[in-house]
Amino acid sequence: MRPLGVNTWVWASPLTDTVLEKLAPRVADWGFDVIELPVERPGDWDPDRAAELLARLGLAASVVLVMPPGRELVAASAETIRDTQDYLRHCVDVAVTLGAPAVSGPAYASVGRTWKLGAGERAAVYAELRENLTPVVDHAAERGVRIGVEPLNRYETSLINTVDQALEALPEHCGLALDTYHLNIEERRPVQAIRDAGSRIAHLQVCGTDRGAPGGDHFDWPGFAAAVDEAGYEGPLVIESFTPDNAAIATAASIWRPLAASQDAIATDGLAFLRTL
Repeated sequence: MRPLGVNTWVWASPLTDTVLEKLAPRVADWGFDVIELPVERPGDWDPDRAAELLARLGLAASVVLVMPPGRELVAASAETIRDTQDYLRHCVDVAVTLGAPAVSGPAYASVGRTWKLGAGERAAVYAELRENLTPVVDHAAERGVRIGVEPLNRYETSLINTVDQALEALPEHCGLALDTYHLNIEERRPVQAIRDAGSRIAHLQVCGTDRGAPGGDHFDWPGFAAAVDEAGYEGPLVIESFTPDNAAIATAASIWRPLAASQDAIATDGLAFLRTL
């Protein structure tokens, strides 16, 4: 069975050392293999301290980047792009400290930034993205880490919504991070999209079609699992959902109602279902 993980966003945002020290033992006790750690702001939590904690618990780590307003790799000032590249390099260095194989997320524009792109402008923006992302991808490759760039749904970005767009937009040596929530919205055939991504898949996040626990929804989970195997992906499946208790993140993720009996249930019910795959 492939490794299974859960993102700390299910319970808290931002992550801190204190929050991680409370959550990580519970995640390990439930039987997860991986805990996913967001780097919202450098300094929110100590990577060395986290690495020691996870080693004691026998948990592996995955790392996700965060793109709030002001983090941009395209259509922005040179200073903003440099600052964003520095932030992404920091995320890579955090992954090295934790022994995480990938850094994943929408590494192109801030979440929620949308604008209409004609064919010519889109091609130009994709060329700019390749130019500005390549130094970060190279920095990661030199350290044994993959960058996984995540397509998001149309309400969160107008830049990269589908696997086909990602394959067109990204440097050839850059990976993809795919999330079943976004696949369900944007791909006509999500299972085929997994196959199309193939060996470029660097990371996979999973949740129900309503952002709750995977399982019990209409997503083709058996087909998904088969396509993941065909793609040769050996990394974890990580449950990503969000707490409604943080107003900023609940608004950003459009979490307007409870998605399960409790936040713990999102993790434990999801884990039980994923084991059946």
